[in-house]
Amino acid sequence: MMRTLRTLTLTLLAAVHALSLRLRPQPGESRDRGDVPGWVMITMMSALLVAALLAIAIPALTGMFNNAMSKVG
Repeated sequence: MMRTLRTLTLTLLAAVHALSLRLRPQPGESRDRGDVPGWVMITMMSALLVAALLAIAIPALTGMFNNAMSKVG
């Protein structure tokens, strides 16, 4: 039983070590893989800012458009 447990433990450690070596960046490879949550936050904040500005500006833009259309027609 102890021998089987030891063999299993050593096999598991070897697999974890091999996986860590495989996932480690190679020489010359960039470690920077991007900050996805950061980009998602920036995109959402930008979309909210545009939506807020649009909500404030719609009445003025509608008035300007209607005024321009009345002068043309």
